[in-house]
Formats: sequence, structure tokens, C-alpha cells
Amino acid sequence: MGVTENLLDCKVALLTGGWSDEREIALASARGCLSALQAAGFSHVDMMDVAEPGFVSRLEQGGYDVAFIAMHGIYGEDGCIQGLLEIMHIPYTFSGVLASARATEKAVAKQAYVAAGIPVPAGREVSAEQAADPTLAEELVAELGLPLFVKPASNGSSYGVTRVTEADQLPGALALALEKDTHALVEECVTGTEITVPVLGNDDAQALPIIEIDTGAEFYDLKVKYEPASLHHVIPARLPEASYQRAQELAVRAHQALGCAGASRSDFIVTAMGEPVILETNTIPGMTETSLFPDSARHAGIEFPELCRRLVELALER
Repeated sequence: MGVTENLLDCKVALLTGGWSDEREIALASARGCLSALQAAGFSHVDMMDVAEPGFVSRLEQGGYDVAFIAMHGIYGEDGCIQGLLEIMHIPYTFSGVLASARATEKAVAKQAYVAAGIPVPAGREVSAEQAADPTLAEELVAELGLPLFVKPASNGSSYGVTRVTEADQLPGALALALEKDTHALVEECVTGTEITVPVLGNDDAQALPIIEIDTGAEFYDLKVKYEPASLHHVIPARLPEASYQRAQELAVRAHQALGCAGASRSDFIVTAMGEPVILETNTIPGMTETSLFPDSARHAGIEFPELCRRLVELALER
């Protein structure tokens, strides 16, 4: 039996759902991945909601060869489900415990980016106690200017993110972000062309075609993210060749600096000077029909079923 046939005989646990703000997005990703894995020829794929009673027993007793993680946000993208799978000795798609935790904690990820020579926005992490200081808004505006972005320090998919254009908006923006996390991240607003750079692979990871995000909105918010891809995705991104190559290089460097595996997707703003500035790295990119990663892969000649097959292969390779 050939390698491909052996791979397709794998018993796959497709893990989704959970308790985060992104639960419904995760379920949509999983439905897409289920169809893609079946189209790729996998004969045994079980989709499981990790929030359902008895999930751990079902996973433990299922005799699974690999877990395909289709979860976003806390418990799924932050290293928690990865830790469980490590304990159970089940190989899994996407990044490991440490890389997942690093990428989720935006301030920690920024430290890794800076150490790797990747440009980042100026910013500051703010605790709930610091947010109560009446002089903080004035201090942040003096340090970072306006407009500013305020976001939860470890949440995803634009939940709790506010674009602040006036100092008196900061307290409300911080309160919203702190509803989602114990800390908020306040960053300067870097202007330019918004792009995202998917990366596929383990140690030999390579960047896929860059997608330009053309929204017409103030930023890539929740409403825009889940509208049809054709409305907002420009592939390949309309960048000078030097900026395009630089962004791909920095995305691979971010993947490696965080210790990512399988796949990642890093978001950047390319300034008027042509310099890509990184915003964040997603260790489990969305996998719905409107998602960025599958859209980029298609433009690289990798259809969705083949992409999912490769992700399983990369998980077993690790």
C-alpha cells in the first residue's frame, strides 16, 4: 500500500466548537474541513464538539491516528487543546503548545517578532488596574498619537477591537477589550495597504500568495471578515515586487520565530515606504469558504481537499 493510501486510511478526529467567542466560526470551519477531508479520500473522519459531555472519553476510546483542529480563540488556539492531545499522544494539525500560546498572547508574540527583526507597531499592554488611572488616556495619546487601536491582549477575529480617534474614546475602548481579557493592547495606527500572508509547512515552511484586504471599512472587522471573499480579497496583492517578497520573507520568519508548524497566517500593514509591519499571526487560520488561507492556497494551485490532506500529512510528519 502506498504512502497516500496509508495516509487516507488514517482515523481522523476533527475537533471543533468549544467555548470561545469564535465557536460558531470554528463550527463553520469544521464543516468545510469535513467535506474537504472526505473529498480528499479520507475514509474515517469524526467531527466532535469539544464542549459536549463525554468528549474526552470519546476521543480517548476512538483509536484516532490524528486530530484535525478546527477551533479558534481560547481553548483551541492558545495551546489548551494541544496540551490535551500531547498527553493523549495523538498527533494534531497546526502548531504545538508553546507556539500556540506565544502567538495568542499578542505582547509575547511582539517580543518574538522584535527579536527576529520583524517591524511591529509601537504599543503598550494595559492591565485593568492601569486602565482605571484617569491620566492614562492623555499619556497614551502623547506616547502613541491618534488614531489608536485597542484590542484584547489574547483574543482573535476582531472581537473587542476598537479604532480610537479621540482621547475620550479610550476608557470605553479599554473597558470593551478588558471584558474579553485581563489585559488590553494599545497600539499606534499604522496606515497603508492591509495584507495577509499564509505560510504552509513545518521546518521548510514557505509563503503562499499574498492577499490584499480591500474593505472600504476603517479596519478588517467582524462584518467584513465573513462577507464573500470576492468582495474584499485581492490576489495577488497589489504591491511593489520588493515589498511583496519582503512580506513573504517576514511571514516565514514570524512562523519560525513563534515555532509554528503546519500552517500560519500573518497580517501586515505595508506602509507608504513599502515596509511591511506585522500585526499578528494566526496559528489556526479560518477554514471556511470565505477564509483567507484556502483562498490563497487555491491561487497557488492547491485546492481545499489537497490543502487539508497536506495539513494531516504535516501533522504526522511532526
